[in-house]
Amino acid sequence: MNKPSIGFIGTGRIAQALISGLAKTPGNAIAGYDKELSALQGVADRFGIGMAASIPELAEKASILVIAVKPYQVAEVLAELKPALGVNHLVVSVAAGISTGFIESNCQQGTRVIRVMPNTPAFVGMGLTALCRGARATDADLFIAEELFNALGRTAIVEEGGMDAVTAVSGSGPAYMFRIIDSLAEGGAACGLDRETSVLLAAQTMLGAAAMVLQGRKSPAELVREVTTPGGTTEAGLREMERLGVDAALAETVRAAAARSRELMK
Repeated sequence: MNKPSIGFIGTGRIAQALISGLAKTPGNAIAGYDKELSALQGVADRFGIGMAASIPELAEKASILVIAVKPYQVAEVLAELKPALGVNHLVVSVAAGISTGFIESNCQQGTRVIRVMPNTPAFVGMGLTALCRGARATDADLFIAEELFNALGRTAIVEEGGMDAVTAVSGSGPAYMFRIIDSLAEGGAACGLDRETSVLLAAQTMLGAAAMVLQGRKSPAELVREVTTPGGTTEAGLREMERLGVDAALAETVRAAAARSRELMK
């Protein structure tokens, strides 16, 4: 293989989010394999990627192999992939709860593995992908993976022990944000706004607030204090959040998702 190419094992929703971003980067050669041929054909037509009829064929086409299947399917995929792996291959897994150690133990000896946890905002170029490396992956492997996933938004390198928390906060996090936007919009509608306008207000406000946090100049707590005037509307809303235990509920939401991620690894 003269240049790195990327092969996706599984072309479901998260794989499509990654493919959509990577396909926009000049020079990326991308191919995919999926048990469902019609699904693979649809993705190939949509994004202009190549197709493989089997996992071994995909391994011949690509030096970077992205495992993008459900966690319970990983063992079956690795059984097919193992005989086709060579020294030039880098295995990248996006399967929630599946450790690099599990993948390494089911691959050829010496296989290099990077584990990543992207999220669906990658569809709009605003994703967050956390990366950790396995025992045999090199700094160069981590750099390659980071460069690839930077095309989808931002990246963060973490120790593998933190990946369950990453899954809970950012992997599952978009669903929590959608629920919060929906709830804020419901409140706006109940106060007289039309639904469309209320959703716009809630979503754009969340986007803007996130941008202020990402500037890194002030902590979220500091920003809360700046918005809150004593005796004002924001303070009234925050007091109701405290009364209802919203902060504790969100923290428990993350703990439950992280616990489920750990369960999946078992």
